[in-house]
Amino acid sequence: MAFFDLPRVPEPEVMDDSAEVEAYSSAAAQAHLEAIDDTFVEHALRLLGGRERGRAIDIGTGPGQIVIKLARRLTLWKFVGVDRSPGMIAQANANLAAAGGPLAGRVEFQVADGNSLPFPNGSFDFVMCNSVLHHLAEPEKLFSEMARLARPGAAILLRDLRRTGRFRFRLHVWRHGRHYSGTMRKLYRDSVRSAYTAEELKRMLDASALSGAGVFMHDSTHIGVERPIAK
Repeated sequence: MAFFDLPRVPEPEVMDDSAEVEAYSSAAAQAHLEAIDDTFVEHALRLLGGRERGRAIDIGTGPGQIVIKLARRLTLWKFVGVDRSPGMIAQANANLAAAGGPLAGRVEFQVADGNSLPFPNGSFDFVMCNSVLHHLAEPEKLFSEMARLARPGAAILLRDLRRTGRFRFRLHVWRHGRHYSGTMRKLYRDSVRSAYTAEELKRMLDASALSGAGVFMHDSTHIGVERPIAK
């Protein structure tokens, strides 16, 4: 590791502490997080290229906001959101209930481990994962599971925070975490510190079974893996 590199400090895999769930669901955090989620949704729609029907899974869905946003836009698609945290799934189901009737029968949330999911091979036309990778002790298992679940030609979208260099870390966290306070600010700082660099992500992708996918950068805050749906 070079002197200018910031050592990675892993985070806990499961976010189920009531204070953490409440922090992510607070009004102050949601205003900023929704804007970030919207950029993920628009990215997903570009990768799907106008496909009218399909089945999608969101691994590490948290409170389910991305699934709900996409389900409103893709009215003939079906969605499954999974998360290891019962607290997050409870919040996702509450958000789904609040969203009302149009999503009934097309969206479901369930507690499940993203490293080993209870679905057959090739079950989905779109496999997505947002801000989960930095939590995982064995990220290669997530890549393997995403590849297993994706049908041939399925779209892939994995996005996560980006770890900065040693001397930019504090400024980066201050600038991009200024919308948060208290527990949420600490969670953001810890998440950035446990995230990967673009180079680390590319090495993981190259060693995985996700063929045809590439690494991308979103602004200075996020990196990820993308693959458009086959025409």
